Amino acid sequence: MRTAQLRAVLPRELMASVVVFLVALPLCMGIAIASGMPPAKGLITGIIGGLVVGWLAGAPLQVSGPAAGLAVLVFELVRQHGVAMLGPILLLAGLLQLLAGRLRLGCWFRVTAPAVVYGMLAGIGVLIVLSQVHVLFDGVPKPSGLENLIGFPATVVQALDGAVGWQAGLLGLSTIAVMGLWEKLRPPALRFIPGALLGVALVTITSLLLMLDVKRVEVPANLAEAIDWLKPADLLNLADPNLLIAAFAVAFIASAETLLSAAAVDRMHSGARADFDRELSAQGVGNMLCGLLGALPMTGVIVRSSANVQAGAKTRLSAILHGVWLLGFVLLLSSVLQSIPVASLAGVLVYTGIKLVDLKAFRGLQRYGRLPMLTYAVTALAIIFSDLLTGVLIGFGLTLVKLAWKASRLKISLVDLAPQGEMELRLTGAATFLKVPALSRALQAIPAGATVHVPLNNLSYIDHACLELLEEWDRANQSKGSRLVIEARGLKRRLEGRLRTTVGLG
Repeated sequence: MRTAQLRAVLPRELMASVVVFLVALPLCMGIAIASGMPPAKGLITGIIGGLVVGWLAGAPLQVSGPAAGLAVLVFELVRQHGVAMLGPILLLAGLLQLLAGRLRLGCWFRVTAPAVVYGMLAGIGVLIVLSQVHVLFDGVPKPSGLENLIGFPATVVQALDGAVGWQAGLLGLSTIAVMGLWEKLRPPALRFIPGALLGVALVTITSLLLMLDVKRVEVPANLAEAIDWLKPADLLNLADPNLLIAAFAVAFIASAETLLSAAAVDRMHSGARADFDRELSAQGVGNMLCGLLGALPMTGVIVRSSANVQAGAKTRLSAILHGVWLLGFVLLLSSVLQSIPVASLAGVLVYTGIKLVDLKAFRGLQRYGRLPMLTYAVTALAIIFSDLLTGVLIGFGLTLVKLAWKASRLKISLVDLAPQGEMELRLTGAATFLKVPALSRALQAIPAGATVHVPLNNLSYIDHACLELLEEWDRANQSKGSRLVIEARGLKRRLEGRLRTTVGLG
């Protein structure tokens, strides 16, 4: 960027970067806590997302950092395999993303049914809420969503009986209330102030003035203390199939969330469009660095990205600078972070989890039929009552069932034409091997000596099995004076393989 251009855009980018920083600060720490990791891990990921990915990004206005959508998966991975294994998993996941971007596979990561994506986010949102309501009362989240739901009454009773738990609960609920009220009532002139930061700031000041003895954020005075360098010996554990599956799951979910967010950001502005392959490669580099440093995984995140666009950002400079502010704040003002009640950050996550359950998107799926709505609901429930990977696989399974059902639909009708002895075999839908018996019955009903026209313009697809059947019928009935004529229109783009010369072409 030339010096004159930099001077022109710098004031606007500086302002936007401060807004994004204010949004990112509580979210980075809160998502880390929801992931079962120290808050500093989330801050490291946010810094890498700004300084490195912001510079390399293919979507210049998108902001990257720790995502609520991966918090549940990270919590499961840490619980099952330990913190040390998160580094190798992220290193491999980032490498997969980098290779996918270099191979220009970015568009394929977006080929995910919206019902599955919305259902995944809804399931994650519910799990975040179920786990963080325990943290809201200075409790400890349980390993699964069902256990968190069952154990919630006991957590509340224990909090009310103690001298601290109910105070933490009030702080967390107050944070949620401030965020909700600010979203509805904030003046247009103050829209750049994020509700999460305002809620956390007010609650933190209140807790300090009242000298409440609640759990507070633990952030090391020296950021280097939060870095857990990847040990080469840990890479050998990637031979474990479970870790390989986990790496592929992280890569796929992070990529899908990133590219869906990038597409949404593109709709918010009229500037340069996102290069999805470059964005995917940048995310891969970022996640590899997070793996090396023992931080959280990252994705492109819609909340911070939309704040960036709304604050007036026009270049990638804003995303980069927000990483600078995060780094400076952690290095110079870590004592401020140590004053924040953990319950307040849990309130931020509860509010975020509720927002992930997008009922408007669920109702919008109704226009596409009942099956997408069922896919949304089943995916979300499977994630809540089993785990994230199982829920996503079930969602994909239902999508494939829908595709198979559509592919097996074929309407067959035999119609007499005006010229005596001529008929038309009308086929509408997809002519696959599944419909060979029905098509065979229709052919058997054709009288001897008839000339049968078979137009293909109403077919979305016809496979070799159906073509063989038509060919066999034509050859077997030529001695009876019958003839089969396949209409040439639409033939090239719907046929699988070549049609033999024995079948007449009209």
